[in-house]
Formats: sequence, structure tokens, C-alpha cells
Amino acid sequence: MQKNTKSQIESSLLLGGQALRKRFPLKYGWLFLLLAFVVLWVMFSNPNVADHITGKLAQLKNKVPTTEALIPTTRTLKRPTEPPKPTSFCSFHSVLPEDALELEFLKNYITWPETPSVPANFCLNDTSHPAHSTFTILPRDGGGSWHVGDQLEVLIKINDFLGRPKKSGGDVLFARLHNRTVQAGVVGKVFDHRNGSYTAVFSLLWEGSAQVEVTLVHSSEAVTVLERVNLEKPGRILFQSLFRSGSVTEDTNCNVCLKAPPEQLCNFTDTHTGEPWFCYKPKTLKCEHRVSHAFKGFLPHPTGNEAKLFHSGVNLKVSIPSSGSSNITILPKLKVPNETVPVNMSEAMRGAGPVGYYYQGVWRALDGTTVHQFNNATAISQCLKGKVLHLYGDSTVRQWFEFLIAKAPDLKKFDLKTPSQTGPLMALDYKNDILLTFRCHGPPLRAFLLPVSQLHFVANELDSVVGGTNTVVIFGVWAHFGVYPVEVYIRRLLSIRRAVVRLLTRAPGTLVIIRTGNPKKLTLYESLTTDDYYALQRDKILRAIFKEVNVRLLDAWEMTQAHYLPHDLHPPQPIIKNMIDVILSHICSQR
Repeated sequence: MQKNTKSQIESSLLLGGQALRKRFPLKYGWLFLLLAFVVLWVMFSNPNVADHITGKLAQLKNKVPTTEALIPTTRTLKRPTEPPKPTSFCSFHSVLPEDALELEFLKNYITWPETPSVPANFCLNDTSHPAHSTFTILPRDGGGSWHVGDQLEVLIKINDFLGRPKKSGGDVLFARLHNRTVQAGVVGKVFDHRNGSYTAVFSLLWEGSAQVEVTLVHSSEAVTVLERVNLEKPGRILFQSLFRSGSVTEDTNCNVCLKAPPEQLCNFTDTHTGEPWFCYKPKTLKCEHRVSHAFKGFLPHPTGNEAKLFHSGVNLKVSIPSSGSSNITILPKLKVPNETVPVNMSEAMRGAGPVGYYYQGVWRALDGTTVHQFNNATAISQCLKGKVLHLYGDSTVRQWFEFLIAKAPDLKKFDLKTPSQTGPLMALDYKNDILLTFRCHGPPLRAFLLPVSQLHFVANELDSVVGGTNTVVIFGVWAHFGVYPVEVYIRRLLSIRRAVVRLLTRAPGTLVIIRTGNPKKLTLYESLTTDDYYALQRDKILRAIFKEVNVRLLDAWEMTQAHYLPHDLHPPQPIIKNMIDVILSHICSQR
């Protein structure tokens, strides 16, 4: 067998040599022939090589022909009869290719400290419990009394339901310093040491008494569940669209992404911004027959044992007790300049000051903005005289439209025969030449019913604004995005930022104001939809994305958290009034 194989190879090489002689000049032929015999001698002088070649030739002769391409051996092959798994036509996690690097930066920027795993049979006693946790006011650096301009440090220790110290971080904590008598309040910055302890740092900004308040918003275990639910159940908010042609109607489910092949979907992705939106195809009607958009509820996640991590009054937005006194007395500011800065405080803590604070119920900005009071209709109208204000976003921005037309009676709302929840809305003060409009942002919008003709994306609306020194653009987009992976929100804000940059390029005098998110009252239901943890993460994203753009931020987060009134998705009137004062102060800063 081996001899026959050798003769076959020798014959092949000789024939190859003849072919080479025809192709190349004779002087090169002897060179190729010599090389061929050298190769033959090396191969067959080694028995192992000869046996290996013989075996391979036998395998090739007996091998059944196949059309399957060669695949690396590390890959697991599917059985030939196994049907391919259906792949999703869309993704909750995609952005435009040019935004991929910024996406990774933003995701790293908001990375939360590592939180404990939560198995299905976890024990509630092992989780963070506010009633067994404590906070302690640390002595002033260098001793002595507290003065205006100092920074107060508070040490927070988190324990479980059995009073045992936690060994890891990741809890969501809010801290506030306040005085109800003078209606003063300021937010404290919380730093996670990732070992069960935290430090809250407060700027001391008024004279008199002040009380520290620390709240456990979520245990670290609850954060684990919130993150997992958002990744595993991103489509848990349910939307429907009505399709109609003549007397025939059909309803189908819709969302940012649906798990189905493209032939089963109606693709309503916005052609200008690339913002995705899909509905299942109706059985008899066409995609073009879609007439309305509506919110239809949500899937209740988390449930069962995990729901115990979201128990109001137990471990959901509950105050942590103080191990000693929670009150301090603040004396007037010292005249010695270096006395007010603690030398042992880290640079991170030292630079993390608040953007403003309340005193006598009035917001005082610390970012250089002089906040004026607009306490009557005349003051509001004089400020807005000759202005065009375009408001876009969710219902927290619509609040400002409603406040302005209520406080400035000359701003007459024009009935556009549109839904009051979503608009578009318009008000006009003909005498003072003031135009005020509001339009909701596009999907995913939890509106009860909205014609699809009114589903407009903010970026597209901004591209239609002429702009100029008499134009004010205000938007807030946050409350409807918490239930989705952060990529959905990042993609939306990046498209809006591009539109803002285009607007400011063609009309540099345009004033753009962005409303941030704000904390709210929490229940298990609220945690499923617009949770404070989700809002906090998206608030960081918004600030980072617009950091280098010439816009003004209305810090609704601190203005809500610092106030003595309870948190609400739609802040109460005293907070809204202060927000409007800040907005009008930006508009009328030169008047």
C-alpha cells in the first residue's frame, strides 16, 4: 500500500514538472525539478511523515462529500436537522456606529458600585435595613463650633435586619440638611466607601439650627434586582397601536424593540433620527393603516420574594436614625479665609458642592445665576415680552406650561382640539407679543391615547425652530425611559444633542434650557416604572452628554430633594414656582 502511494506521488510530481517546463523557460525547469526531488527525499526518509500522508489520502478517498464549510474545531456545531434559532430584528442596546465610543464612556461613567447577588431563595434578614442602620455627625475638623462656609461630614453605617454590619456598598442613599422654621434646605453629597459605610458631605450655608436627614432609598440588593429586571424585561411596559381601514380595526403590541423576524413587524423607525419603534403587523390590515398610540399597562416585575425588597415603610425610601444628635448650630462665617476648608477632606469630597439651596422658601443658586422673584402676572409678562417659548418633553415640562398660563392671565390658551395630556398646546399674549407652546416627546411615551400624527421626536421639532435672541427652547426627557436599558436613553439624548448643536449653529442667540429629572414618591409600582435609582442614573447621563454644549440646566433634582415638601413626580406648586423663577431669570438676565 505504501509503495503504491509513493509511486502515485512521484508520478504526480513528474507530471507537474512537465507542466512547469512548458510554462517557464528551460533554465528554470531544472531548478524546480531539483526542489521537487529534495522534498520527496525529506518526506519519505521519515516514516512518520509517510504514514501520515498515506492515512490522509485514505481518509480523503473514503470521506463522504459535504457542502458544509470548514469551521474551527472550537465552535460547537448544530445538528443538521436543528432549525436555526430566531434572531431579533432590533435591539434595545444599539446606537449609531459613530456613537459607540461615547456609549461605552457613558456606561462606564455611571457604573454603580458592585451589589450583592440575589438568588431566588435569598433571606430578607441579610439585606439592608434602615431601622437598624445609623448615621453620626463627625466633629468639626480642628474642633470648635460650626460656621457658615464649613463643610459638615456625616458617617453612615448600613446594617441588615438583624443589626449586623453590611460588608459591601451599593445602597441608594439621599441626604439633606434642613431647617423647617426658616424653610432652608440643601442636598448632601453621598460617597460610597464600598464596605457598608458612606460619608455624606453638606455645605453650611445659613446661620442658625440645621438638622441632618438620611434616607435609604433602596438597599443594595434592590439595586441588583432593578438592574436585572431592566436587562431581562426591557419590554415590560406595554404599548398598543390601533390600525384602521374603513370599518375594519385591529390592535397590535408595539415597543422600542420586538422579538420577531422583520416580515412580522411594522417598522416605524424615524427616518431622520434613526429612533426605532416597531409594532407587530396586523393580520389583515397594512402598516400604513396605523392611527393611534396608547399605553396599555406593564408586566409586574419584580414579584414574589423579590417584592419584599420594595416594601414602603420598611426598606423603601425610609429614614435612617441618628446614633446621637442629628442637629447642629451654625454660627456666622469666620473672617479667617482658610478656617473654613477642612484639610483632611478628600479632593473628591471637597469639590462636590451643591448647585443651590433654599432659604426662606426661596431658591438661591450657587452657580453664578442671580435668581429674581416673579411674584405677579405683570412681572412674568414683562420678562417674556416679545419672546417665543417652545416647550418639549413629558408631563413634568407640561407643568410649566400650565403654571405660566395660570399665573399670567393674558397668556390665553388656544384650543387646538388636542389631548390636554400630550398636546400640542399653545397660548398667546397678543398685547405683549408672547407665544408659548408645548409638545410631548415621541415614543416610548406612556400616553393613554395619542394620534400617530402627533408623535413627534424632539430632535425633529428642534430642526424646525428658526431660533434667535427672542427664542427660548425648553425640554425635559427622562421620566418615560427608566424601564429601558440605558442605551435607549443615551441614543435619544445624543440625537437631541445633535439637533441642539444644529440650532445653536444657525441661531447662536437661542436660549436652550434643559430640565433634569427629580426624585419622587416610591411604591413597588413606581419602582417598576420611574424609580429614583433609574432616574438618578439617567440624570448623570444627561449632565454628561450636554456638559460641553451651550445650554442651561434647570436642576430639578436638587430643587426637589432639598425642599421640605414630599417628593413627587410632579413637584408641588412651591417648587414649581421656584423653577419658573430660575427659568425667567435666565431669560431676563439682561433686563
